[in-house]
Amino acid sequence: MASLLRQCEFRFYEELCDFLAPERRKRSFVHAFDGTPTVKDRIESLGVPHTEVDLILVDGAPVGFAHRLHGGERVAVYPMFERFELGDACRLRPKPLREPRFVLDVHLGRLAAYLRLLGFDTLYRNDYDDDELLAISRAQRRTLLSRDKGLLKRSALTHGAFLHATDPRRQLREVCDRFQLDARIAPFTRCARCNGPVELLYGDAAERLHAQMGCRHDSMSQCAHCRQVYWPGSHLQRLRQRLAEVGVVV
Repeated sequence: MASLLRQCEFRFYEELCDFLAPERRKRSFVHAFDGTPTVKDRIESLGVPHTEVDLILVDGAPVGFAHRLHGGERVAVYPMFERFELGDACRLRPKPLREPRFVLDVHLGRLAAYLRLLGFDTLYRNDYDDDELLAISRAQRRTLLSRDKGLLKRSALTHGAFLHATDPRRQLREVCDRFQLDARIAPFTRCARCNGPVELLYGDAAERLHAQMGCRHDSMSQCAHCRQVYWPGSHLQRLRQRLAEVGVVV
């Protein structure tokens, strides 16, 4: 005899609704399932990566991802709360990493350059596969940024974030807001090309570079790794203007 389906009532809040089918957004709905699955399994089956969830209430009580559903429960699922603090016992996300360090999937090259220009340690290659991204995130304690919901549902991932925006500048604003980066911005201290540290050149080092380039620029800097040269110019003003349009001041 086939087993009878069990049911519970789900309600997702705020930006978590973006992951749901339109008819399930901003309302309660009934969800049917077999057996006694974990609440994490059911949440992700509905399209929401676990990296986006910060609090789950089952019949009004906070539970962890491993809590099993038996049918008849009311489940409320919340994202990160920005305006008020919850007790640590309620929160499901791991504690934020001490320093904001990122690894980005292969579709986020422009965002990687922006984050590096703001001084944030950001790994990116256009040939990383999913397993490499997960291994780097775990081994180096980096937050994985992606628009791939399937990747963010991987159980091995502890620190990850889905980007809702598609425009790289708006993605940058989204990352700055989510991880509260504005006060940590240290512009032009990392290389946009390779992520290496950028150092201001003085004295003989600056003179040698001026001679090699056949021209002079004030405040020249160079990447310690790939030797890319940077100097203030009209390109810098254009960059500042473009980022200012999304509220990022450099």
